[in-house]
Amino acid sequence: MSNLLWKSLVVSPAVLGATLLVSTTAIAVPSTATQVSAAKQSSVTEVAQQPEIFAQTTIDQVNRYSNEGNQNNSQSQVTSVSQFSDVQPTDWAFQALQSLVERYGCIAGYPNATYRGNRALTRYEFAAGLNACLDRVNELIATATADLVTKQDLATLQRLQEEFSAELATLRGRVDSLEARTAELEANQFSTTTKLVGEAIFGVTDVFGGKTSDNNNTVFQDRVRLDLQTSFTGRDVLHTRLAAGNATAFTQFDNAGARINTGEGTQTFQVGAGNSNNNSVSIERLTYEVPIGPAQVYLAASGGRHSHYAAVNNPYFFDTTDGGNGALSTFASESPIYRIGGGAGIAFNLPLGKGGGILGNSSITGGYLASQANNPGLNQGLTNGDYAALGQLNFSVGDRVALAATYVHGYSGTGAGHSLFNSDLTANGTFGNVAAVGTNQANVLSVNGASSNSYGVEAAFRPSDKLSISGFVSYHDISGFGANDDFQAWSYGVGLALPDFGKKGNVLGLFAGAEPYSFNRPGFVGNDIPYHFEGFYKYRVSDNISITPGVIWLTSPGQNSNNDDAIIGTLRTTFTF
Repeated sequence: MSNLLWKSLVVSPAVLGATLLVSTTAIAVPSTATQVSAAKQSSVTEVAQQPEIFAQTTIDQVNRYSNEGNQNNSQSQVTSVSQFSDVQPTDWAFQALQSLVERYGCIAGYPNATYRGNRALTRYEFAAGLNACLDRVNELIATATADLVTKQDLATLQRLQEEFSAELATLRGRVDSLEARTAELEANQFSTTTKLVGEAIFGVTDVFGGKTSDNNNTVFQDRVRLDLQTSFTGRDVLHTRLAAGNATAFTQFDNAGARINTGEGTQTFQVGAGNSNNNSVSIERLTYEVPIGPAQVYLAASGGRHSHYAAVNNPYFFDTTDGGNGALSTFASESPIYRIGGGAGIAFNLPLGKGGGILGNSSITGGYLASQANNPGLNQGLTNGDYAALGQLNFSVGDRVALAATYVHGYSGTGAGHSLFNSDLTANGTFGNVAAVGTNQANVLSVNGASSNSYGVEAAFRPSDKLSISGFVSYHDISGFGANDDFQAWSYGVGLALPDFGKKGNVLGLFAGAEPYSFNRPGFVGNDIPYHFEGFYKYRVSDNISITPGVIWLTSPGQNSNNDDAIIGTLRTTFTF
């Protein structure tokens, strides 16, 4: 108890200081990020950016022009005395322009190519229509079809142009200004095809409980990601993601002070980051998504994950960026079945039918990711090295229920240290010796090599906009290539999320389940189920800043109930831009 009290006193000032620092910064410093046009990505949550000041000024001018006919705003928008006077349907000018529009098709957008009904037009609306007819007539004359334009119509246009000369001049001046400012924006923007999406995570974390607490200290960790999202057609997206970080997971210890090799308690922002803890920058993801016919195709050159293209059905816990806005732990964020393998390869998502009926918008998903695709060495490469192939059937019942049945076949070659749930992580240049989730008993593969067949079911139910329930079950059958190398593993979990809890954009999440475990493996000690309980509250400070305090409670670490429970407390601050 005294140790727990001392740890609480140690971490409290850090947590309080981080909270005050983030809150003060969020109030004092406005966002100045720039948004440029890019394709919408279907599987990625995008953050709206604020345009540059000169672009906002142009938008304001357009809004003022479009609102000049509104009686509620006219007094503050007046630029000419003539603006007060509407053009009535009975006026000669209205009837003359209406006749020109019908004969020359000057105005597009209305179903009958005329003004809507017989409502009065402001002089600026009328001038816009007149300007369109002038442009159309000039176009006819320039293309040697002047005989289509009668002298009577030219005389009418001249009279209308004289009558509305002031409005035409103002209108054309504003259009010229808008074009100039648009050109300036295009000349100074980062790219016409690429959008930069960034995320920075600050995490103050500590662990409590027995020897694990004694052998770990309070830490302040970070992870930064810069994702260049490029679209060439408006429907595709190329992800080039750079990452750096210094986050590592706490080490678990048994009651004798010996280290427990386990992935339990690993937090999402402690996974990836270039697989480094010294803030060195690396290309963490290089993938391309494009529709081909009815299918959505996913190509990964580096850093591919099954959760990039397959529906994990775990809303509010799963985060497309893996760490900044969803659950704290890798276990609660998605079923462990999606963390079997990764790397480079191809995948597709093909819709089944046209939706509707009891199954709604259902689909079939397939993918193949190789962990050593870049290595031409013996027993490596795209097809002979370690790989994981996924197949999944997705079912939807309306917009409230989603179900998925998943199968993953994995292969691991010879060598020590290979882990089943590794998400293609590496350490010290060696493939697969870092577990992203689960105990050592469920992760360690035979040094003789092994193949695995994994089966999972994932479901999500949203009874209302304020409540979401999701969960998963997975079973893993591993066949080692040596004697006594076979084993089975299980995992399951259920989560309850309350979106907009207390404030729009906030999320309260509760999750419970059993991290991947395996019983009666030769050479391993511990046959207890390692339960995982987690609670977090994501508080939205602004559109670009959130603070997430949370707790992870682990029972029977290392599948041994004799080991003290471990309690991990985290204050995570996420900046998105």
